[in-house]
Amino acid sequence: MRLVILDNYDLASEWAAKYICNRIIQFKPGQDRYFTLGLPTGSTPLGCYKKLIEYHKNGDLSFKYVKTFNMDEYVGLPRNHPESYHSYMWNNFFKHIDIDPNNAHILDGNAADLEAECDAFEKKIKEAGGIDLFVGGIGPDGHIAFNEPGSSLVSRTRLKTLAMDTILANAKYFDGDLSKVPTMALTVGVGTVMDAREVRIKCSLMFPL
Repeated sequence: MRLVILDNYDLASEWAAKYICNRIIQFKPGQDRYFTLGLPTGSTPLGCYKKLIEYHKNGDLSFKYVKTFNMDEYVGLPRNHPESYHSYMWNNFFKHIDIDPNNAHILDGNAADLEAECDAFEKKIKEAGGIDLFVGGIGPDGHIAFNEPGSSLVSRTRLKTLAMDTILANAKYFDGDLSKVPTMALTVGVGTVMDAREVRIKCSLMFPL
C-alpha cells in the first residue's frame, strides 16, 4: 500500500487525475484491449474529473477505449433527477469526453428486478476482464461506495439500506430535506472493489490547529 499526503484538495485532485491519465496511457488501450475503470461520485472526485476533462480537451488523453463501472446508484430516484448518479456522471464527466456511452456502466436503481440488475452488473465486470483501476472515496463513517460499516469483505454488488449517518451527509444534495434523500441504493460490494487489479482511495481530512 502507498500513502500520498498532499496539502490541499486541488493538489490531491491533480495528483489523482495525473495518476489515472498515466495508467491509461501506459496501458495502451485499443480496439481489442480496453482499460477498465471503476468510478465514484460525490464531492470528492469532482476536481479529479475536471482535470481529466482538461487533459482530454488538450489532446493528452482519450477515453475511446476505456470502459467504466460506477460504484453505486440510488434506488427509486429517476435517472434524470439532478441528484441521480446517472445525471452526476454525465453532467460532470462523460458528456465532456470521448467515451462510448455503451462503455459507461451505471447501475439502474429503477430496474424491475434489483437483484438481477446487481447480478448482471457483476457479470458485465467479469466479461470486461475485471477492473484495472478502481477509484473511490471514503464517506464520513468510513464507508466505501454504499458499503456501510460492518459490510462483508467478500460482498458483491447488491441492494443496501443506507445508514442514518449517510442519509444525513447526503441531505445537503437534497436541499437539506431528509424526506427527499433515498434510503436505499445499489452498490458494488467490498469484494467487488478488492477484486480490482488496483484500488486508489482519496479522502480529505481536516485537523484543528
